[in-house]
Amino acid sequence: MDTLTDAHAPNAASASHNAALPPTPTENRLSMPAQSLFKYDTHHVRRPAAPWLWRTPWLARLVVYGGGFALTAYGGYQMYRVIDVGGVTALKWALLALFLLNFSWIALSFCSAVVGFVLLLNKRPTPVLPTELREKTAVVMPIYNEAPSRVFAALQTIFEDVQATGLGESFDWFFLSDTTNPDVWIAEERAFIALRRRLGPQARVFYRRREKNTSRKAGNIEDFVTRWGGAYAHMVVLDADSLMTGPTIVKLASAMEADPDSGIIQTLPLIINRNTLFARVQQFAARIYGPVIAMGLSAWMGRDGNYWGHNAIIRTEAFARHCGLPDLPGKPPFGGHILSHDFVEAALIRRAGYAVYMIPTLGGSFEESPPSLIDVSIRDRRWCQGNLQHSRVLFARGLHWASRQHFLTGIFGYLTSPLWLMQLLVGIIIVIQASYLKPEYFTGDFALFPTFPRFDAERSLQLFALTMSILLAPKFFGLLVAIYETETRRGSGGAIMLLISTLFEIVLSALLAPIMMLIQTGHVVHIVFGFDTGWDPQRRDDGSVPLVDIIRRHRWHMVLGVVTLFAGLLISTSLVAWMSPTIAGLILAIPISWLTSQRWLGLVFRRAGVLVTPEETTTPPIAKRGKALSKALARVDEDEVNGLLALHADPELRRLHEEWLPARKPRQRGVIAADRAMAEAKIADAETIEDAVQWLNRGERLVTLSDRALIGMIARLPHKTELTTRSDARAAE
Repeated sequence: MDTLTDAHAPNAASASHNAALPPTPTENRLSMPAQSLFKYDTHHVRRPAAPWLWRTPWLARLVVYGGGFALTAYGGYQMYRVIDVGGVTALKWALLALFLLNFSWIALSFCSAVVGFVLLLNKRPTPVLPTELREKTAVVMPIYNEAPSRVFAALQTIFEDVQATGLGESFDWFFLSDTTNPDVWIAEERAFIALRRRLGPQARVFYRRREKNTSRKAGNIEDFVTRWGGAYAHMVVLDADSLMTGPTIVKLASAMEADPDSGIIQTLPLIINRNTLFARVQQFAARIYGPVIAMGLSAWMGRDGNYWGHNAIIRTEAFARHCGLPDLPGKPPFGGHILSHDFVEAALIRRAGYAVYMIPTLGGSFEESPPSLIDVSIRDRRWCQGNLQHSRVLFARGLHWASRQHFLTGIFGYLTSPLWLMQLLVGIIIVIQASYLKPEYFTGDFALFPTFPRFDAERSLQLFALTMSILLAPKFFGLLVAIYETETRRGSGGAIMLLISTLFEIVLSALLAPIMMLIQTGHVVHIVFGFDTGWDPQRRDDGSVPLVDIIRRHRWHMVLGVVTLFAGLLISTSLVAWMSPTIAGLILAIPISWLTSQRWLGLVFRRAGVLVTPEETTTPPIAKRGKALSKALARVDEDEVNGLLALHADPELRRLHEEWLPARKPRQRGVIAADRAMAEAKIADAETIEDAVQWLNRGERLVTLSDRALIGMIARLPHKTELTTRSDARAAE
């Protein structure tokens, strides 16, 4: 059977009729006012409709926060004893403060992982598949300059899997395009027409493109909610790399119907389809350690949880009423549009009295990850700005304390890098002081004994061992759970291969950590000094990064590593030994980044059975179908299309494209858009369609494809071969 068809393919007449239907349904509007962050009447919080569901997880919170505080206090006391030998100087106080900040972070993570580990050893039943659904749900996929073969294959795959549950009539499907590339725009329309023809008239699949991607993804979702949200009780929000099984989506809709107080229900997406070594490390870590971390988070968060922006279901009316995002005062990077909108939306809907929670054991939720360290750093730059923006939202009125904790978690997720770097620098300065500066043994104050600038070495090693144990414990919790679960153990190659993979992941992560420390520190510094980030589409392929780009990105990391090595050797060999993981990671930054970005090396590790996940050993049917369909669509050139040539060559595509363009107000006299005027002049001068394609730049092509009159001018241009034939015919006459 052809990958692009199935046994229930519609006949040609019905398929053609379906493709010609309007791209969007009749509008059913909802108002989505921008919320005030600092003016909120807490007396208007809705009362729970099902109060028996609001059980506060006191025990889990006591373990996480009580245990985290106790560990931090113990670690701080031990650190004080380490530096107390010979007296505590100002630099030592600074070292203690930085240690407490960094240690408290990993202590909380450790205690949360303990809770997750215990709960995962006591399996809980997952929700059963319902036999009926009462309400209508929209499944929406925001896209922005993505390869159409990937996103249209993904949504078709999810559509087919939902249809297989027998409850497909409860769902409508939307592509929400913010695409700004003119060629990708036309490729999306071609792919949408082809998809409708494949799925037939019963498929309620729609496509909407915004001309301006105002407020980016948050604005994209808001546009859908305000125009069509009134028709849907819920919406499942996907990302461009999302895959979700039909049973998972149906169970989410059923859970939302069964819980009238739920506002957002989040799943745990697992990473799949990754082949570069870097991405495979991420994939393995997410699969083996992720469930422990997610279960711990879910346990202590309870119904006061967070939202990660995709692979989740949302109550549409509540979202519209309470989650309209305001622009922050001032200019970017701290002002303007809120980049990390998902955290804020979760906080606002929770403030209104709706529950936000995660079902970490639901399964059937997948995503992909960046293929290289450079790609992660590009994405991290945007995430860093968005999370640091939350410092402007942290003290908004009426927020639940757990929502504030989520904001702090996101903020400190990036501040830990400069804090770690500062701790290293202060430690080095103290060592230099002890090694090279003549100590003042007797200060001006009366003392019976001299003050020696030294540390308690034995206690220092014990504290280092404690810190590393707490840092690595969640990984070993995940390993133990994976070994305990028969399916996971067998799917990962057995207990021995799981152990080897975990050890390899720990070593490689240790080498990558100092590189990421400097990258994230650079992001924080740039943002603090007022540099805004863009919103480039994420690279979702599995291709390798050119070596020249890697050298350009990491050359200063390598230089800093070499300088640190020589400086350390001049100061103390024990200092070099203590900093050896950091120094090695920086010196080897270029080869590490290059090697981990290589697809061939990732495949070598896969064939060797290292970093293998159960989803690779037994590929989920939905992932297999999605990959095959994406390849089939790519083969028929759904992506490689010049928009002008495509419309010129296909009258039916041109007709539908013109019909789908939004209505425009008549141009005001005396008001002339420069891009349009230039595009019109170039098309008027063009003798052939090839001339127009060559002369029009990207902005002018976008204007042309948005204007019916200019499209008509393009359609009347002949091909160069036609013009040559006409000239030859005239000459012959």
